[in-house]
Amino acid sequence: MARSRVTATMKIFRIEIVLVDVEPLVRRVVEVPGEASLGLLHEVVQEAMGWENAHLHEFEIDGLRYGMPDPDWDSDVLDEAVTKLFGVLAAGQNAGYVYDFGDNWHHVLVVDAVATPGPGVRYPRCVAGEGACPPEDVGGVFGYPEFVDALADPRHAEHDERVEWWGSDRFDPHHFDLAAADRALARLAWTPLAGASSTARS
Repeated sequence: MARSRVTATMKIFRIEIVLVDVEPLVRRVVEVPGEASLGLLHEVVQEAMGWENAHLHEFEIDGLRYGMPDPDWDSDVLDEAVTKLFGVLAAGQNAGYVYDFGDNWHHVLVVDAVATPGPGVRYPRCVAGEGACPPEDVGGVFGYPEFVDALADPRHAEHDERVEWWGSDRFDPHHFDLAAADRALARLAWTPLAGASSTARS
């Protein structure tokens, strides 16, 4: 299947993604072509944040819900695969994104800016961030701090159980590797706009 191509007339959306009610702060800043679907944006969120794409998800924009519709279950969900980013968001607007309806991880996506593409620049890309992504199935915003505390304290009543579940006693909630987050998006790359390549991050 041919890759989508970045063009000179296309707009690039700079989006800040923040995981709600989690400390320390977990955020990513990504740049995504406006022609991308919300389905692709979902994949960008998953890869940049560090999720495993193992659970259901949903966007909420201006009171409308977007995801993968199931006609036998919920007809109010609009199809993210055919909804273009530029058609539902603009600079200064925000969207909600929920991942895993059990753990209920809520994210806020804010369009910080809309700009022209750089020649030779690979999009989508991750340009900034902080904080580690919580582990999957840890229990949401209530279970996550309990997990961190138990793992860090050998005297904690659940320490051994948590270490066995996680496979280690090492987890740094402050850790973020920008290069790794950006590399994770490489599989989603569009063919860049012709020109000299650039590695600058603004």
